[in-house]
Amino acid sequence: MSKKYNVAVVGANGAVGEEILAVLQEIAFPLNKLVPLASARSLGKTVSFHGAELPIIELTSTIFEEENIDIALFSAGGSVSAEFAPFAAKAGAVVIDNTSHFRMDKNVPLVVPEVNPEDIMQWRNTGIIANPNCSTIQMVQALKPLDDAYNLIRVDASTYQATSGGGKTAMEELVTQMQDFFAFKLDESEHNKFPHQIALNVIPQIDVFTENGYTKEEMKMVNETTKIMHKKIEVSATCVRVPTLRGHAESLSLTFDCDVDANEIRELLSKAPNIVVLDNPAEKLYPMPATCFNKNETFVGRIRNDPFRKNMVHMFIVADNLRVGAATNAVRIAQKWIEMEGEK
Repeated sequence: MSKKYNVAVVGANGAVGEEILAVLQEIAFPLNKLVPLASARSLGKTVSFHGAELPIIELTSTIFEEENIDIALFSAGGSVSAEFAPFAAKAGAVVIDNTSHFRMDKNVPLVVPEVNPEDIMQWRNTGIIANPNCSTIQMVQALKPLDDAYNLIRVDASTYQATSGGGKTAMEELVTQMQDFFAFKLDESEHNKFPHQIALNVIPQIDVFTENGYTKEEMKMVNETTKIMHKKIEVSATCVRVPTLRGHAESLSLTFDCDVDANEIRELLSKAPNIVVLDNPAEKLYPMPATCFNKNETFVGRIRNDPFRKNMVHMFIVADNLRVGAATNAVRIAQKWIEMEGEK
């Protein structure tokens, strides 16, 4: 009889936490017990799981040991992970953390299972595995098979990131502003989650600016790509918040060490794990945020050679940032960890 696992979801009633619960319900995960955790403010609330209402339990330093947790999925913010993830690891759980807190720690593996599954076993260093930034995950899924085939040397990315990347309150801010627009009072609408009005607008800033003129979000894509792919690929990103609810899109310009053919790249990507190629411009078939809603795949289209450089190709990719960019990747890490632990 195969082993079943006690799983804790920290931040179970948040935007990503809810998606983790949904993904766990959709797949044949070897689950013995689910423990939804959140701060004391959420006590008295419940989460739905397999037709039952599970009461939220307060996150404490001892809860992981008390509940005999094997896998702890954290999605409650960096400060929460910083404080409580070490307690979970000390209690013997493998921590899979969705925040940015541990990502660049040299002792913590940063994992996208389709790209660097072998790094998962470094979890024994600290008991923690980091989940990358949402924009990085979908990008490296597409980059990996192309780098293997052609030796990728540079990526230039522009992102179109949904408001859900800022959490539930950010999505609510967009909805409220759109309601105010139709009530002819958009100029009175408040913006708290974003530096400017997001409704009927795009904002070329996600997170704060750093000394080099790039934002922290943009530098996450630069630094995380290098760590995940174990390669010094040149990456430049411009990250833009757009007035959609779910689904991050990216326009990628890729430079290789040799000449490349768009048709060959299309074929390679069609065989890559968890990639779906939607690329028939004549039929207006290409990926869009609406395409990827609630999906666990990354969609790629508009694949075309550069008109001037034979070693360049351009493409457009989209993925559900709450799924592929967070919950789905975290659960896939857990699945791969279970598989690799069983092979020891």
